[in-house]
Amino acid sequence: MSQEAERAKAPLDHTRQVTIDALCEHFANDVMSIEEFETRVDVAHRASTNDELKDLLSDLPGGSDVPALAGGDTGSALAPVSDYSVTSAAHVKEQGFIVAVLGGNKRRGRWSPARKNYAIAVCGGAELDFREAVLGPGVTDVQVYTICGGVDVIVPPGLNVESHGIALLGGFEHVADSVFQADPHAPTLRITGVALMGGVDVSVRHAGETAGDARRRRKLERREKRRRLRSGD
Repeated sequence: MSQEAERAKAPLDHTRQVTIDALCEHFANDVMSIEEFETRVDVAHRASTNDELKDLLSDLPGGSDVPALAGGDTGSALAPVSDYSVTSAAHVKEQGFIVAVLGGNKRRGRWSPARKNYAIAVCGGAELDFREAVLGPGVTDVQVYTICGGVDVIVPPGLNVESHGIALLGGFEHVADSVFQADPHAPTLRITGVALMGGVDVSVRHAGETAGDARRRRKLERREKRRRLRSGD
C-alpha cells in the first residue's frame, strides 16, 4: 500500500474504532439488543466511508455526536464515562462501617463513603455500589473482612481501583474493564482485606447494568478484541 493510501486509511480506521467503542457503550446502557449490536459492529467493519460509520450512530441517543469523530484525539478507546462525583475533603468523614451479620447490608445510589471504610460480613452479605457515590479527593480506603459471607464492590468505569486481598478457603476477585481507560485525575478506590471461607468480588458496571449484563458486555468486548487482532487493526 502506498504512503498516500495509508494516510487516507488512518482517519477511517480511527473513526471505525471510535464508532465500535460507542456502540459498545450504547449496548452496555441497554440501548440495543445483542443481535442489533452484533449487526451494527459487522456493518462498521465493512464500512468504507466516515459517513457510513456515522449513520450507525445517528438514530442512537446523542446521534453521531461522538467527540473523537470530529478528529483531534487519536486514542483507540472512548473517553471513560463515570457515574461518581467528587466532593471536598472537608465533607468526608474519617471512618465508616458497613456490617452484615446473619443478614445483608447495602450502600447504593447517592451516598458518601468515608476516607476509611470497614466492610464486615459474617454469615451474611454486603454490597457497596460506588457508581453514584460522592467520593472525596485522593484515596478512599475500603477494608473488607468476611467470614462465611460475601462482599460485592461495584465500581463505575473510569474510577481508579486498586485491590490487594487475601483469600483463605475463599475468593478475592477483581474483574477490571478492558475497554475504558481510567482517568489519571480521578480519585482512587483502594480495596484490601481478608476473605475466610467467603468471597469478595470487585467488578466494573455501567449505570443500570446488572451483573449478567456486565458479563455479556465483557464477552462481546473480548470477541471484538480478538476480531481486531485477527484483522490487524
